Amino acid sequence: MAETDFPTALRDLRNTLRRITEVTDIEKLKAQVVELSDMAVAPDLWDDQANAQKVTSQLSHRQTELERLERLETRIDDVEMMVEMAREEGDDEVLDDAVREVASIHKALESLEITTLLSGEYDEYDAVMTIRSGAGGVDAADFAEMLLRMYTRWAERRGWNVKVLDTSYAEEAGLKSATIEINAPYAFGTLSVEAGTHRLVRISPFDNQGRRQTSFAAVEIIPLLEGTESIDIDENDLKIDVFRSSGPGGQSVNTTDSAVRITHLPTGTVVSMQNEKSQIQNRAAAMRVLQSRLLVLKKAEESAEKKALAGDIKASWGDQIRSYVLHPYQMVKDLRTEHEVGNTQSVLDGDIDGFIDTGIRWRNETAAEDD
Repeated sequence: MAETDFPTALRDLRNTLRRITEVTDIEKLKAQVVELSDMAVAPDLWDDQANAQKVTSQLSHRQTELERLERLETRIDDVEMMVEMAREEGDDEVLDDAVREVASIHKALESLEITTLLSGEYDEYDAVMTIRSGAGGVDAADFAEMLLRMYTRWAERRGWNVKVLDTSYAEEAGLKSATIEINAPYAFGTLSVEAGTHRLVRISPFDNQGRRQTSFAAVEIIPLLEGTESIDIDENDLKIDVFRSSGPGGQSVNTTDSAVRITHLPTGTVVSMQNEKSQIQNRAAAMRVLQSRLLVLKKAEESAEKKALAGDIKASWGDQIRSYVLHPYQMVKDLRTEHEVGNTQSVLDGDIDGFIDTGIRWRNETAAEDD
């Protein structure tokens, strides 16, 4: 960057930060931090553990959001001072550092700006992601496991908490399905653009003739709703099965029947959990996810948008959102936004921010056009 570009670059950074703080409503955010801080120090807070966890989680999320905004403002001030000092002293090395810092701030602001586009009813909530293998046999099961690893790595890079709720292993390799809970501010809104069918094209490592194989996996995202938003479920509408948790290849993990599968008979909704230590814990986790699924379904039906949140994902030709081509060339491409990356390994290692950011922008632009 030429030295004369700094004033323009810094002005652009400040303008972007100002737009973000206006949309975020920083004064309201500060008031929420104060209110939640008062609630967090109340002597009777932990009398209700569920509410206490909710309060402390919300406080942590709001504080992090506020600190990010304030830290970015400080970084812009600091880099402006860095440039002034470098000019006075003729220090090209410091100017190079300033160039890198401007680029870093710009990237951080872009990421923060994406968050301001998340204004849906459920966008701020934690997320529950379910990945299911589809057409393609053992390759599809292996692909489902690859996607689980990709999303887990992506979340961990962000410092987000990922909890495995349920895993159903395929007989030969990979997964029939897996369900994970992702705890972070705007986890659902951020990940909801990943819902749909994902397609993998590669030379199958499971084919002894080395033929190219196309396989599919479905990704479903639902918000993990607050307990206060739960709906009444008639126990008579539930079929509850308990079974022994299992690992890869059908090997037993637990020697007791601790895994739980709950079927909501009126809707056919099925939720299973097996990764908690006890049957009671698995049942509680399953009921929590079932509550979220049923409430999402109810609200979607009320607004005549049955596919708006999780969607009817078939995991085959159709409803495809992204292709991962490993042979005869290397390319991951989003079929909605046309965003593509040639470094397939990087994507499968969790570098999917570009896909998510362009997906969120695409969704908002599409919604604006529909309006």
